[in-house]
Amino acid sequence: MAKAKSKFVCQNCGYVSPKYLGRCPNCGSWNQMVEEVERVESAKATPSRRTSDLESRPVKLDSVAFEKEPRIKTELSELNRVLGGGIVPGSLILIGGDPGIGKSTLLLQVSGQLQKFEGKVLYVSGEESASQIKMRADRLGISGDNLYVYPQTDMSYIRQTIDEIKPDYLIIDSVQTMDEPEISSAVGSVSQIREVTAELMNIAKQQNITVFVVGHVTKGGAIAGPKVLEHMVDTVLYFEGDTHHSYRILRSVKNRFGSTNEIGIFEMQTKGLVEVANPSEIFLEERLKDTNGSAVVVSMEGTRPILVEIQSLITPTVFGNAKRTATGLDHNRVSVIMAVLEKRGNLMLQNQDAYLKSTGGVKLDEPAIDLALAMSIASSYKNIGISATDCFVGEVGLTGEIRRVNRIDQRVNEAEKLGFQRIFIPKNNIGDWAKKSKIQIIGVSTISEAMSKVF
Repeated sequence: MAKAKSKFVCQNCGYVSPKYLGRCPNCGSWNQMVEEVERVESAKATPSRRTSDLESRPVKLDSVAFEKEPRIKTELSELNRVLGGGIVPGSLILIGGDPGIGKSTLLLQVSGQLQKFEGKVLYVSGEESASQIKMRADRLGISGDNLYVYPQTDMSYIRQTIDEIKPDYLIIDSVQTMDEPEISSAVGSVSQIREVTAELMNIAKQQNITVFVVGHVTKGGAIAGPKVLEHMVDTVLYFEGDTHHSYRILRSVKNRFGSTNEIGIFEMQTKGLVEVANPSEIFLEERLKDTNGSAVVVSMEGTRPILVEIQSLITPTVFGNAKRTATGLDHNRVSVIMAVLEKRGNLMLQNQDAYLKSTGGVKLDEPAIDLALAMSIASSYKNIGISATDCFVGEVGLTGEIRRVNRIDQRVNEAEKLGFQRIFIPKNNIGDWAKKSKIQIIGVSTISEAMSKVF
């Protein structure tokens, strides 16, 4: 018989230890080691069965038959953009986000759209009953004969149902509630999540079923469970946004079939999630004209240029150490820009408290926002407003130089389309394409030169 063996697994990173540890030596988290029992098969056990003889032998690349399947379009163009142009048949897509952000609402909307023309959809829920799902579907106006709802957590029953219904799409809400009966550990543990995800991946690849998986997130914002969960799936999407605001951002952080860091903007309404076609206007609609401490940057999110307002508030510090607070911006990047402004721009910021944020709930992390960030800080410090028709693009170096950025022509075209009259860009980025632009393009090479031209 198989022998039972006990081990302790970190629920945060998946580290395995033969004995209990209060602190995980791999990730450093406390009180995350949970005992799990595994069965060790004897050496005489029969080898696992292969699905076909072809899979057990190597095949020449040139002899592999390949037919390019068209992507499946949903009625949400923002979702199609994030997925790289549509849904790839047979792919495994993981969607994570905070509780109440709209993950189940989005997948129920997509299920209602896919079942109209593209085939059967099986919606498996481990958190809600069939009547609760029906209540949400009535509110969203979703109905159809090809949408099946199955409240179940046991993977053995789910596999049987898949063989009976033979769906084209499978929704799992959520992976942390699914139970693999062959694993003795508790539901939601690292072993359970790993085995359930592996089973779903086999279902997606062998039966060519597109699988959507909902994943819970931890307090730190990462998807709960081992990191291998994100490595196994084809696409990882994060739902971002504040539950106190109506706008939601769907961000792609991994995509084997498209570009990463692509975003889609949605607005949560009574009838569900509604896509926002022009997010730049949403982010700038409440901006005050000619106010100090405000600068507009043209940021690239994947392949899409969006205009976002960066706000700064510089005030004299009351205590000994100056305070630095950033929302939607990297705290280290803010500290570097303020140090460059003090050294190269002759601004005394060491005795000033700084509060900075990017409006609209957008997280900006690319280097091209440096120039707008610097101009926003300088505007608040000098108490001089920046013209409402000016925007900025550029990376700031430690010596005060303005370095070139990528896709500058797309950024300039987006600013011109929204009615901006001047855009400050790195001088080395100016090329022949600038002659066709109607917007005034001002090239700057240093941070001091940019400040002299703006103020």
